Amino acid sequence: MTAAPASPELYVGLMSGTSLDGIDAALVEFSPAPQLLGSHFAPYPKTLRDDLLALHLPGANELDRSARAANELADRYAAAVSALLRANGVAPETVIALGCHGQTVRHRPDLAYSVQLGNGARIAERTGITAITDFRSRDLAAGGQGAPLVPAFHAACFRSSASDRAVLNIGGIANLTFLPRSAPVTGFDTGPGNMLLDAWMRRQWNEDCDRGGARAARGRVHAALLDAILRDPYFALAPPKSTGRDKFDIEWLLTRLPGNIDAEDVLTTLVELTARTIADALRMHCASANELFVCGGGVHNLELMRRLAANLEGRRVETTTALGIDPDWVEAMAFAWLARCTIRGEPSNLPEVTGAAGMRVLGAIYPRGKI
Repeated sequence: MTAAPASPELYVGLMSGTSLDGIDAALVEFSPAPQLLGSHFAPYPKTLRDDLLALHLPGANELDRSARAANELADRYAAAVSALLRANGVAPETVIALGCHGQTVRHRPDLAYSVQLGNGARIAERTGITAITDFRSRDLAAGGQGAPLVPAFHAACFRSSASDRAVLNIGGIANLTFLPRSAPVTGFDTGPGNMLLDAWMRRQWNEDCDRGGARAARGRVHAALLDAILRDPYFALAPPKSTGRDKFDIEWLLTRLPGNIDAEDVLTTLVELTARTIADALRMHCASANELFVCGGGVHNLELMRRLAANLEGRRVETTTALGIDPDWVEAMAFAWLARCTIRGEPSNLPEVTGAAGMRVLGAIYPRGKI
C-alpha cells in the first residue's frame, strides 16, 4: 500500500538586518528541502529607522524607547506576515511557526550579550502563528558569539560533495561561510558590507544607498584612506568573530578620513574595503574554496561585485541564483529553517562558527494564540 504524501510543512522567516532598510518575509515549504513559495518586503519608515539608529548608542530613556520600538517592530513584522500570506492564499493556521531575527541594536559578544528588538509574544498574538525569536542568546550563554547563525542553513542547502565552496552574504555586515567537502563548516563576519556605504550616502547625498554602485564607479580608491582603514585590528582577528554597527559606524570612518578628500573617492574606497576584506578573509581562512556564491543586498551593487571578482581573480564568483535560491531571500529563508529546527528540537548553531561550547537548540518559543 502506498503511503499518503506528507502534509506540506509551511514556515515563515523574517529578517531585518543591519542595513535598516526594512523587513524581508519569506514563505517556505519544507519537503524536506526548503522551497521559497512567496516573499514580501516591507520598508521601514524614516522615523523608525532613525529611532533604531539612535538606540545603537547610549541615550536618555533607553528602556522606554527600546520597548516602544520593539512593539512597533512586532506590529510591522505581523503586518508583513499577513501581507505575505494573503498574497499567497495561505491561512495562518496552516503555518507551523515563524522565525524572526529581530532588529539588532547592540551586539557585544565580548560582554556575552546581543540585543535584537521585536516583541515575540506580540508577534504571536498579532499573527496567530507560533513565533520563535531570540535565536542568539542560547549560543551566547554557551560561550559563543551568537552570530553568524546562517552558516548552518548555507551548509544544509549549498554544500557540495564535488568542490570546496564558500557562501558570502553582503548585508550591512558581510559574512562568509566555508563549505569544505570533508571538514567542518566554518563561518564569520569579515567586516563592513553595505553599512558604511549606506551611511556615507546618507551623510553626503541624503540617499539611502548607491543604487547599482553607479556613484562609486565614478570615484577612485584613495590609497592612504584604504591603508588606514585596513589597519583596524578586527580584520586580522582569527575566527570565530562577529561584529556590527557597534564597531563599524560612521564615527569609526570619520576618525580615519584625511583632509581634502573627494566624497565620491571615499565611497569608492569603502567599496574596495568591502571587496578587499572579503577577498583577504577568503584567501586566509577558506583557501581551498574555488567557488564563491553571493547573496544579500550587496549583489545589486554592480561596482562592489566587479571589485570582488577582481580581487578574487581565478575563482568562480556568482550569486546564489546559480544554486537555485534568489539571493535577496536567503537570509529570510534561513530564519524559517532555524524556526523549523527549534520546533523539531534540533540544534542549529555551529560551534566551529560561533565558538560555543557545543551545539544547542536555539530560540524562544511563543505559542500561537487563538485566531
